[in-house]
Amino acid sequence: MYFHREGHRIIIIATALVVAICVAMIVTTHTWTWVHYLLVALLAVLELFVVRFFRIPKRIFNENDQQLIAPADGTIVTIEETYEREYLKEECIQLSIFMSINDVHVNRYPCDGVVEYVNHSHGNYFVASHPKASELNERTSIGLRLPNGSRILIRQVAGAVARRIACYAVEGQHVKQNQELGFIRFGSRVDIFMPKSFEVGVDLEEHVSNAITPIATIQQ
Repeated sequence: MYFHREGHRIIIIATALVVAICVAMIVTTHTWTWVHYLLVALLAVLELFVVRFFRIPKRIFNENDQQLIAPADGTIVTIEETYEREYLKEECIQLSIFMSINDVHVNRYPCDGVVEYVNHSHGNYFVASHPKASELNERTSIGLRLPNGSRILIRQVAGAVARRIACYAVEGQHVKQNQELGFIRFGSRVDIFMPKSFEVGVDLEEHVSNAITPIATIQQ
């Protein structure tokens, strides 16, 4: 396991604050009460939470050029037909993965392809599991053309707590399946809009793992 680069600065700051507070308490307080021990315990829990959030566990990636692999850890909250008006501009299937604070928050490309479109949109910060979060929340959209000519849209959506979407996509870039796409801090979701010909292979409320769980079969 290692820690994602998006969290290095936050982990250092959090650790420094915890150490500084503990040192100040040791220097200024000669007799500790249960309140002091409780505060230390709470600080330790906060530090562990921050460190754990930015963890990236080592995994054996699932590589299959006939499948879309989950771009994020989380729970499937939406599988429905919809009209995608930003990039695909057609009827398609929307599949949404909600990431709780307990999930790994790195995002990865679900397949090989060429990045044709990248756009960041400012918006609200509704709970990421809200049905309209994909259209109303802060978000980054990435349009990808697959080797077979099909197109998909991947959308990173900020949630009620998340305030930072990191996206590494660059228009014209050739990307590989399971390559890092970005990172979203503290709770969020990822949507995939795919052609109706693709065969979805997961169910609502199913928990998926990025770079491991197949979510759809690629069809022309």
